[in-house]
Amino acid sequence: MEPEVTKQTGPDRFELTVDGTTAGFAQFVDHDGSRVFYHTEVFPEFGGQGLAGVMVKEALGATREEGLRIVPVCPYVKKYVTKHEEWTDHVDRPTREMLHAIPKDS
Repeated sequence: MEPEVTKQTGPDRFELTVDGTTAGFAQFVDHDGSRVFYHTEVFPEFGGQGLAGVMVKEALGATREEGLRIVPVCPYVKKYVTKHEEWTDHVDRPTREMLHAIPKDS
């Protein structure tokens, strides 16, 4: 069982698959040089395996490689960047404009 994380569009999210099955996702919106992570979910049948951490680490790495700042709104992503200090220099607090950029149907 090797998890794979890929960036998807429509909706914008990083998708986690395990053996070809979607196991979860981390939704984001890009806004003014920043990537705002607003919802992370791992489906119950894949829970308890550390997969959310794998997915978020990959998503944050891809975000940094794209030259975007990380803005954690999602509680899981907030907790992750707090526990993993290597992300501190890449994280910003959300502004009102960033929060308004989050799709309303989320």
